[in-house]
Amino acid sequence: MAITKTKLSKIKPGEWLTNSDTRGSGQLMAYGMKSGGATFYFRYTLPKDESGKAKRDSYPLGPHDGAGTAGITLEQAEDRANELSRRYRAGERDLRSILKAEKEAAEQAAADAAAAEAKALAEAEERARVTLSTLLNAYVAQLRKDGKASAREVETAFARHIERDHPGLWKKPLVDVDDEDLFKIVTTVTDEGKMRAAAKLRSYLHAAYVAAIRARRSASAIPALRSLNWRHNPVAELAPIAKTKHDEYGSQGRKLSLAELAAYWRRIEQMDDAGGALLRFHILTGAQRIVQLGRLTEQNFDRDAKTITIMDVKGRRTGARKHVLPLLPEALSAMHAMREPVVGNYLFTVSNGLTGATNSIVSDRLEAVVTAMRDAGELEGGKGFTVGALRRTVETRLAAEDVSKYHRAQLQSHGIGGVQDEHYDGHDYLDAKRNALLVLRNLLRGKPGKRRAGNVRSLRETA
Repeated sequence: MAITKTKLSKIKPGEWLTNSDTRGSGQLMAYGMKSGGATFYFRYTLPKDESGKAKRDSYPLGPHDGAGTAGITLEQAEDRANELSRRYRAGERDLRSILKAEKEAAEQAAADAAAAEAKALAEAEERARVTLSTLLNAYVAQLRKDGKASAREVETAFARHIERDHPGLWKKPLVDVDDEDLFKIVTTVTDEGKMRAAAKLRSYLHAAYVAAIRARRSASAIPALRSLNWRHNPVAELAPIAKTKHDEYGSQGRKLSLAELAAYWRRIEQMDDAGGALLRFHILTGAQRIVQLGRLTEQNFDRDAKTITIMDVKGRRTGARKHVLPLLPEALSAMHAMREPVVGNYLFTVSNGLTGATNSIVSDRLEAVVTAMRDAGELEGGKGFTVGALRRTVETRLAAEDVSKYHRAQLQSHGIGGVQDEHYDGHDYLDAKRNALLVLRNLLRGKPGKRRAGNVRSLRETA
């Protein structure tokens, strides 16, 4: 006898209504509730147990509701029962266990989907927090951890050309920064005619991305860099800066003639400001690297010995090399002039010692002298020169005066390596350095003499 809507409306508490039974297919049933109304069930026979008996199970489908809002309609109950009957006939005999497992799997899938969505949202928020500045600041921190003297210059370049000039890109999520963004940063500098600065900036950006990529598999990388888990370098898409400031001055191998060197000295000798003292100290110490001079403080000055000690971390050294330099009287006077009156702790300065001078500060002071020399016709072919050219000039002119290659290397702290130099040769070569600086002073005064700096030759020289 089929279950009808009329019968459902008249069902009594404890009464069962049953659809016509098709043997072996299960059946739809309705049970009268004490509170009124009815609840639908699907009744079927379970598999036989170990004793050979087969029990019947009634699986609840839901309360009856003719409107289908607070429960299910008769039509919905019949559709559900027909589906369960189909599955029962197909061999799914323990429907309750099967349906329970399906429900748990669906709930787990929903939970997994919700967790995945929450994770994706968190990752998106994290990506938004990881900006271009995150990468660049982490790179600078890595340079400082590694003891690299370039850290300050790199940080200054990022602050000036990106944080200040492109604040939007500075705060842009790193995953969204592409080669066009980086091209915009670099071309802003080239459009100002600062080709050398643009070349350096591109190099710094390239190095920052490379450092992040390598940090993924480097135990020595700082956590801030390693955690970026970075994999590609968009700076590689940018063409190198073809024209640099060196090119404007003729070539990267520019060296001053003796006449140009003497003219340069005459000009900076007459400058009575901190900038002039800065340039005099630089050349009188053998044109040391600016970043290393800029780190000198009072702790690096020996008043009794009249020497300065540079901790040279240039290149791939794992530790700083102690580089002691004697100061000629003129260099000592220049050092005091830079800091008069003394306000801070730095030696190589134009701020009375508050901060150390940087490459850009020295270059600005030097550019004014170069311009004056060009206007006065003191430069051969009108070609200017850079701080790097002064360093090469010192090396070249001392070589012409028969100062040995090894003593030149000791003076400028370059080209010194190998097991012997690193572990066994602890001599400071102060006399050889002082003699080389005396030769340089004579050259600055226009007095070349082809005389050796010192009488003692090292075993390295005679090898």
